[in-house]
Formats: sequence, C-alpha cells, structure tokens
Amino acid sequence: MYTIIDIETTGQSYKDGKITEIALYRHNGVEIVESFSTLINPECEIPYFITQLTGIDNRMVARAPKFFEIAKKIVEMTTSAIFVAHNVSFDYKFIQEEFKRLGYDYKCKTMCTVKLSRKYFPGHASYSLGKICDDLNILIDGRHRASGDALATVKLFELIMQKHQAGEANGSSFQPKLF
Repeated sequence: MYTIIDIETTGQSYKDGKITEIALYRHNGVEIVESFSTLINPECEIPYFITQLTGIDNRMVARAPKFFEIAKKIVEMTTSAIFVAHNVSFDYKFIQEEFKRLGYDYKCKTMCTVKLSRKYFPGHASYSLGKICDDLNILIDGRHRASGDALATVKLFELIMQKHQAGEANGSSFQPKLF
C-alpha cells in the first residue's frame, strides 16, 4: 500500500511553519482505494505571499479543523503504507513536526516521486511537479492546492509504476529498483 500526500503550508521551514491543507490518497499499486482532503487551521497567520501562491487565506482556515483533530485520520491512512510525495522530505518533515508538537513520534517508510522521476524519465530540464507534469501531459487541476497536486502526483506515481513493471517484465537490468 502507498499513501500519496501533498500539503500546503505557511512557509518553507517545517520548524517554524504550519500545515494549512492536506490531501491523502491511499493507493494499492493499481488505483486509489481511499481519499481524504481538508483545510487545516494552522493557528497562526498565513503570510500574504502564501495566500497569493495557494489562494488559501486566514478566513478560509478559521473554522477548519486543527491538526490534532485530523491527526488520527493521517495515522490511519498511512499505517502499513509507504508515504509517497513529490519532494517527499518537505511533506514528511512538516507532518513529522506537527506530530512532534502533539508529543507523537511519527515515522513511515517514504518514497520520493522527484527521485523516481529522474530515474524513470531521464533528461528533463526540471523535475518540479508543474514542469514534469507538463512534460508528461499530466493535468494539474488546482496547482498549489493539496488535492490538485496530490492527484497529479498519483498520476505521476502510476506512470512510474507502469515503467517499473514494464522493466521487470522485459527482464531489463537497466531498470532501477522502484525503492
């Protein structure tokens, strides 16, 4: 099992920043089997430049659940699954930090679609989510929003899985391992 995740945050630093939106798609290697998406009240002000980028403002999150209110759902959806994200260290560190603030040590095996894209789709000028999705004709419906970016990452993940399985079927020694 895999859980493909994307978050939006109040900034780049997981030590100082907070999550404002999360989307999780539990995937069995073939298709999505469960999904969850919500805004999150970060309990702090969202900087103007973040609102400009994501469209998420303080009014939108004022009545949204706080992280502790959705933490159990995250654990349920990531238990016995590999945590998958585009630039996984960003999303994973933010989520770990949010759990740390609650006194919980959150750990999962991780998989990065940036690294896998470089292996399975070499030669692209950029592996940012927007650029690689453009190059591979993956539509992002809602760029810089958790659900839109996570669904695009799901599609990218599925293409990577297809490439990986095709390499195994051909017995190619040039195909890198998925993990």
